[in-house]
Amino acid sequence: MSRRDQPELSIVRDAAGFVRVQDTALLRITGPDATRWLNGMVSNSIKSLQPGEGNYNFLLNAQGHILGDAMVYREPDPEPPRFLLASSASQMETIRTHLDRFIIMDDVEVQPVEDFPTELFILGGQAAAALEALNLPKIERSHLALADTQHGRLLLLSPDRGETPVFTLHSTPATIESVQSALQGLQVPQLSSAALEWLRLLEAWPLFGKDIRNTETAHDLPQETAQPHALHFAKGCYLGQEIVERIRSRGQVHRNFAAFRLHGELPATLPAPLELAGRPAGELTSAGLVPLPEGPALLGLGYLRQAAHNAEPGQGAPGAAQQLAYPGGVALLRRRIGWLGLASDEQIES
Repeated sequence: MSRRDQPELSIVRDAAGFVRVQDTALLRITGPDATRWLNGMVSNSIKSLQPGEGNYNFLLNAQGHILGDAMVYREPDPEPPRFLLASSASQMETIRTHLDRFIIMDDVEVQPVEDFPTELFILGGQAAAALEALNLPKIERSHLALADTQHGRLLLLSPDRGETPVFTLHSTPATIESVQSALQGLQVPQLSSAALEWLRLLEAWPLFGKDIRNTETAHDLPQETAQPHALHFAKGCYLGQEIVERIRSRGQVHRNFAAFRLHGELPATLPAPLELAGRPAGELTSAGLVPLPEGPALLGLGYLRQAAHNAEPGQGAPGAAQQLAYPGGVALLRRRIGWLGLASDEQIES
């Protein structure tokens, strides 16, 4: 069987593929005060970033609610430091407006990056080898590289998420077309945009606007999202830090982001309520039928109340009222995330 005939997630697990999706937008933060100011605007440590390094961040309001999420990279330039903020295009207007509001007496500029309007993802267990075969710079997780290549000038980003390597390449349309042609010449197949969503469900990446929300009915807090790599507790003051520290000092939140294996039908609408023994237990915020190499599986993401998460297993076979249920079926908590996690699904009983 050729790679073109393999299931897409089999390629992602065992080899590499590429996806053309225009999803990311970039902001450049510059100026003598950029490091200090940006460090006070996001949840992770900007001051500790070395040239080329990045980290995952939340942007919070004064109540500690998440307004957005982003990777922030320090550009590999001499002093003074410059930073690139990378987030989904759907968030960028809100993020830029939020940041602009807090430039008061600071010598800082926040500008959209228009040099690299086209994007290509390279993902999979052998994605780093695909970069090497293209003679592109080696790039570690949570790092940035800017390079003049045989294809043209490229910006390479490696976000901090999941266990499967994912790289995003940004450049002009002509340069990205050249890279795509070279990948096809190397027999690296093009995957559907759905492959990114399947990988997200498998590896439990929360998606802002769907799993992380700031709406009239849902305001998610950082520690609820199970993304500890977005928080730094020794960096000093930043917007929303008081609430984050208060939650940390209390030692827990009332609900946690979690991954589920679903048995039944896909929820007709999302979010969908979860119940345990007829009582509210959480909600599903994402769900999909994922064509795993071993066979299709219904996977979901959402929030589980701490009381349900800690429920002790009952004795003997559970009754229908003891199932963690959603409209359309039964949900099993996935205790381990990733390719091996589906072998250890567990049923929550009251």
